[in-house]
Amino acid sequence: MAQPVLPVLGVLGRNGPGGYVGGGGSNMAAYLRRLTKPKQMDLQYNLWIMWQLVVSPRTAYRHVAYHKQTKNQWARDDPAFLAICCVLQAVSAAAWCLAFSSSFLASIWLVASAVTVDFLGLGCVVATVGWYTANRYLKRRAPHKHAVDSSVEWLYAFDVHCNSWLPTNLILSVLQLLLCPLLLRSGTLPVLLSLLLHGAAAGYYFWLTFLGYSTLPFLERSRSIVWWPAVAFVGVAPVLLLTGVNLTKLSTAWFFKGQV
Repeated sequence: MAQPVLPVLGVLGRNGPGGYVGGGGSNMAAYLRRLTKPKQMDLQYNLWIMWQLVVSPRTAYRHVAYHKQTKNQWARDDPAFLAICCVLQAVSAAAWCLAFSSSFLASIWLVASAVTVDFLGLGCVVATVGWYTANRYLKRRAPHKHAVDSSVEWLYAFDVHCNSWLPTNLILSVLQLLLCPLLLRSGTLPVLLSLLLHGAAAGYYFWLTFLGYSTLPFLERSRSIVWWPAVAFVGVAPVLLLTGVNLTKLSTAWFFKGQV
């Protein structure tokens, strides 16, 4: 069974602030080419990885090390995970459109933007920030000047984002939709439940992101990925609760203007 999983270790050279190893450009080209060849995608394995990310994230990330040992790279070489995520994003967006009775054209636009902008576009931005931050601030210092310089590959940072996005999407796109009849009501309870739901989604996202970067042996201080967002949430949550800000109402009003 093919073993498509995550990052990249820099051993042959460097390029820019993050560097790369093993020819990151050629890896990306091969990755994109495989998107046009569905028969080369291992859907069964990637669906299993997705399940593990929900029920046992550490098990999923142990397979990153296995992948490095067998393929000599951390980053996924199989785009099946990305393809499945795009389908899930499209289906969940379509479900929201159906629930809020959006017009056909409006639904097409929202589904397309959910995949291309919210998932792929924002994902590229988040991956770039993570890639730069990890290479700039989280790398261990080389013990001597002749030591091999390992760097996080951009494609691995994108893999980490996709892994973290999956359970977050299940919470905010699936569970939140099912709870909308309650969450969209007025009162303190809906505000509190919406806040807890978004807090759980954010917590899960940053926890999986921490696991992704802490898996790499040449990084340190990865706990800051969880620590600072947690501090921010603890500081902001009481303010949102006391002022009655319903995050579910805000997000649905943004995407479905005039329908909430």
